[in-house]
Amino acid sequence: MDPTDPNSLARGLIACAVAVGALFALSTARALSAEAPTVAAIEITPVPDPRRAALVEIAPARDPRRAALIDYLSERYRRAADEIEAIVDGARAAGEAMDVDPLLILAVMAVESSLNPAARSAFGARGLMQIVPRFHRDKLAEHGGERAVLDPRVNALVGTRILKDYMHRTGSLRAGLQRYAGWQDDPEHRYARKVLAEKQRLSGVVSRSPGDQYEKAS
Repeated sequence: MDPTDPNSLARGLIACAVAVGALFALSTARALSAEAPTVAAIEITPVPDPRRAALVEIAPARDPRRAALIDYLSERYRRAADEIEAIVDGARAAGEAMDVDPLLILAVMAVESSLNPAARSAFGARGLMQIVPRFHRDKLAEHGGERAVLDPRVNALVGTRILKDYMHRTGSLRAGLQRYAGWQDDPEHRYARKVLAEKQRLSGVVSRSPGDQYEKAS
């Protein structure tokens, strides 16, 4: 660069200005990149799926006593396990609703119908607990009418309600069972003894597995 040449001096000043500007821009970019987080540094927390959490909460654990009861009844009465499962759960629901031992309810079902939800008698009794619809229309009306008697859960609930009412009227479990079967004049209480013997067998089945949700005071 010729210091006596004004054009040469101007070009030199411009070149210096450009160089200084470039250095300033580079310094600024580095400072900004040091302060700002990179994409990799941003921590993304996944949002939990409430449906999955609900499934975990409502998924029931396998109950050994329930399973043992289902296996025993399925084999003894030669009925499908899924059908017996629904009957066992229906007896439990009816027992909880009426404060009656579910094993007693299952024992009555076993004696009355051999756990056949479609069982019918010549006298007109129907379902698991052999309810005679014409005698209990008021109770069945609460569940849609007489046709509901063949619904296993309705049959269990209404039958348990009838049994509890007879137990209350007679003042004892044995007398209530005899009244339920229409054998109240039998001094030997044969029906009651048969039901209670079946209940004792069921108690033995569940007592061999941990848990206590199917046994309660009669």
